Amino acid sequence: MDNEKTVEMAKKQAGFIKKFASEFKEFALKGNVMDLAVGVIIGAAFQDIVTSFTENFINPIIGCIGGAEVEGKIHLLGSQYINYGAFLTAVINFVIMALVIFCLMKGINALTNIGKHEEPAAPTIKVCPFCKSEISLEATRCPHCTSVLTEEAEAASTPAEPVQEV
Repeated sequence: MDNEKTVEMAKKQAGFIKKFASEFKEFALKGNVMDLAVGVIIGAAFQDIVTSFTENFINPIIGCIGGAEVEGKIHLLGSQYINYGAFLTAVINFVIMALVIFCLMKGINALTNIGKHEEPAAPTIKVCPFCKSEISLEATRCPHCTSVLTEEAEAASTPAEPVQEV
């Protein structure tokens, strides 16, 4: 009897593990997760390029123009320093990364919007055929001239096409 319960519990656990594994596999192999992984890898490689650009080009230019030492440290007690140069470099890296990402997203959005046309919104107002005021599309009586608006009255009040005399 106990042996049957143990076997039944083992089968339930094995079924749970198989279900969990298949759900995880489905999640991990979705396009969104794979795209995110590729994006993180490319982002890490791109950040190395931005860091190198900042350290080798931007920091020397800042040092020449302003005479500021980007590699600067403030000496505290003993061998402790506040490395403000590293902080400034990180801020410059962030600004460059943010600018590049902004430009990329702006370009991607522009490319995806090519050929798309916004459809005009459905009209929400109409013109009263009697007093020519703008009124709600659902109105059955004009709030300005209090005329009753029926389809017959609207059709009758619209000017007919001019007849050309020969």
